[in-house]
Amino acid sequence: MTSIAHLRKSYERAELSEDACHANPLQQFEKWLKEAISAEIPEPNAMTVATVASNLRPSTRVVLIKGYDERGITWFTNYDSRKGQELAGNPYAALQFHWVELERVVRIEGIVEKVSEEESDSYFHSRPLDSRIGAWASPQSQVISGRGVLVANAAKYGAKFLLNPPRPPHWGGYRLKPDHWQFWQGRKSRLHDRLRYTLIDSAHTLPDAEPVWIRERLAP
Repeated sequence: MTSIAHLRKSYERAELSEDACHANPLQQFEKWLKEAISAEIPEPNAMTVATVASNLRPSTRVVLIKGYDERGITWFTNYDSRKGQELAGNPYAALQFHWVELERVVRIEGIVEKVSEEESDSYFHSRPLDSRIGAWASPQSQVISGRGVLVANAAKYGAKFLLNPPRPPHWGGYRLKPDHWQFWQGRKSRLHDRLRYTLIDSAHTLPDAEPVWIRERLAP
């Protein structure tokens, strides 16, 4: 049997210093995401979404980021799925990007809300036809008797909607509004670089003020 206890590598590709990173975490995230895309690593847009159920049990799954701006991080999914049900009961979630080849991790925490109907419609109709049919065919997170259920559902909804399936009422977007970011860069001897950004909410006193972030270095 192969021992996994001795699997390890030395991280030596890059460093992360306060002087070299942006004061705004969204700009730093954009920089790293663009570098991950340019490096042509597998699925640089994949992120883990962590939610917590009413019984306080956490769960995770991998989804694809579909947008980001000053409002937050956006993805699309089935609202009736486990993550949708958990977000309905507890709107706080955490995201994580792990770009293994670049020895980097980004962690993001905040509150989640549904995007507008218009945003969900716009993205849904930009998807390939088979993906739009798939949104109808899959009762996500529910127990099914076999793959034949999905195949039969896809055939049924394909025949029903032909080339113009509407967006299902149970399908749409979520946006996480960050109040906490962490950027991790692997370093030699396990002395990794780890910077945390925490949001200072000034909106209550200055409605038009830009968000203010405190940046701190954490021990790895």
